[in-house]
Amino acid sequence: MIQDMLRQLLPEVEVDPHLASALLCSSVAAILVLRWMGQRRMQKKIKETRRRRDLGLGQMEKAVQQFKQQNPGIQAGHILSLPLVELSEKLKEGSLSPESVLYTYMDKALEVTREVNCLRHFIPECEEQLREVQRQKEKGLLHGVPVSIKDHIGYKGHLSTCGFVQLHSRTEQEDSVMIKVLKRQGAIPFVLTNVPQSLFNYDCSNSIFGQTVNPLNHTKSPGGSSGGEGALIAGGGSILGFGTDIGGSIRLPSSFCGLCGLKPTGNRLSFSGISGPIDGILSVTGMVGPMARDVDSLALCMRALLCDYMFRLDPTVPPMPFNEEVYSSSAPLRIGYYDTDGYFLLPPCMRRAVLETKEALQEAGHTLVTFAPPQVDYVMNELFVKGLFADGGSTLLGLFAGDVVDPGLKSQVNCYRIPILVKKMLAFMVRPLFPRLAGYLNALCGVRSEKHLWKQHTQVTAYRMEFIATWRKLKLDVMLCPVLGPAFTVGYPGKLFAAVSSTMLYNVLNFPAGVVPVTTVTEADEEELKHYTGHYGDPWDRRLRQAVKGAVRLPVAVQCVALPWQEELCLRFMKEVETLARGRKRRKV
Repeated sequence: MIQDMLRQLLPEVEVDPHLASALLCSSVAAILVLRWMGQRRMQKKIKETRRRRDLGLGQMEKAVQQFKQQNPGIQAGHILSLPLVELSEKLKEGSLSPESVLYTYMDKALEVTREVNCLRHFIPECEEQLREVQRQKEKGLLHGVPVSIKDHIGYKGHLSTCGFVQLHSRTEQEDSVMIKVLKRQGAIPFVLTNVPQSLFNYDCSNSIFGQTVNPLNHTKSPGGSSGGEGALIAGGGSILGFGTDIGGSIRLPSSFCGLCGLKPTGNRLSFSGISGPIDGILSVTGMVGPMARDVDSLALCMRALLCDYMFRLDPTVPPMPFNEEVYSSSAPLRIGYYDTDGYFLLPPCMRRAVLETKEALQEAGHTLVTFAPPQVDYVMNELFVKGLFADGGSTLLGLFAGDVVDPGLKSQVNCYRIPILVKKMLAFMVRPLFPRLAGYLNALCGVRSEKHLWKQHTQVTAYRMEFIATWRKLKLDVMLCPVLGPAFTVGYPGKLFAAVSSTMLYNVLNFPAGVVPVTTVTEADEEELKHYTGHYGDPWDRRLRQAVKGAVRLPVAVQCVALPWQEELCLRFMKEVETLARGRKRRKV
């Protein structure tokens, strides 16, 4: 081969075959050396990044120990047991000090991360923010509340890695708008939490910081991509956290970890200063939102964030303060519901949760109306996957090319790496036996041109209008539907990307959607799971059954949805569901 290339380049020169062989060997050797050098540089970066993380956690532990020595009488158990609303009231009235609360949660966060590996870095500037809070004359709604934030929510002087080694030189030059508003309201961001490499996964592992596990069962995933947040809050190491969501990344960790989480309408909260691995995706709407132990915590958070200061910092955010009247209303609701989207049949326990919640809502005086979301297979492939991978995955693959691919992502990444022509051929071949895989492979090919991308954007808008028209025809206020769960065994999310159909739908639609835990997996659910075959009986259905088995006593959640810009109504509905679920639990006890 080298000999032929040399003849084409130098036709007038007689090429010695021995010289050609030597050049070939030299070329191969050079490639191997360059690859080895690149891997050495990568490993050195990983080692240095881990060292910095460990130094930060050591600094955090030292600060905690110093505080405990100086303040031996702090009732940590009492502080950790308080719901956010009660904690914030005690902080504002002065019966608890911001200092005691911050160091108590720092101590607990260290304990949790030792068990589940959820922290990416300590924010030492939290001590300066603590002093600033103590100086504030006007106390904000989150005065003295320690908060955790996801890896890529910009914090000045800290990295936004998205789980990539090569992004470990990307230091934020200023706080994101979210961080600025949180600080203005008196909150104290104190840790950054772990994420899956690329954020395009709902497990929580990367090649730098490793695997985060579920604090409720260490063989299970905490979900993703806001999995570090889910694990930390569920473990008791944070009372309020912030994630992002472009396909379920707030709602899936909330489902897997038994938390409440809200994905607002796109741009209801400012996204300025939050950078992902791929920015500029318009077909699917990503959003930042809160995660906490109860719905009232989410409402308090939204109350604090939807303020004049945020509207001034980011004029692209609609100046819509929190509507207290809607959230506190007790008027009966007209609620649409479904227990399957027709594309991915969820496990028996998740469907049971929807039906039990539906019955409880009816008994409470609400009207329930059956609903069938249209063409979810079309939405999954033509709008969601094709929207995320409009370029055929080339941008994402470019990031992976300069990185160590995490083991949990290899199945996904290998699929992205298949040449487009081969993807199309494989899709044609498997369609008769595995139509869902065929549709997914075709969608991964992306769009062919700018013209086709514009057409795809038009299709997204058309689907939204169709969905809203059906919603209005049925005169619905809100929607009750399933969410993926219970928690998957570690490693399975990367093999079942398409299982996120229950959550991705509301990113494509750009509707506010929240998750509320309502029950737990029972032995009867586990037994029924043995007979689960799904809608298609294909390898994905069989894999789903394997992914969720062994989940007895783990949380089971439902999803609550409202129309765009109606976060307060969505939260009000979530609160109703939460109240009924807690009442049902008390009656059983």
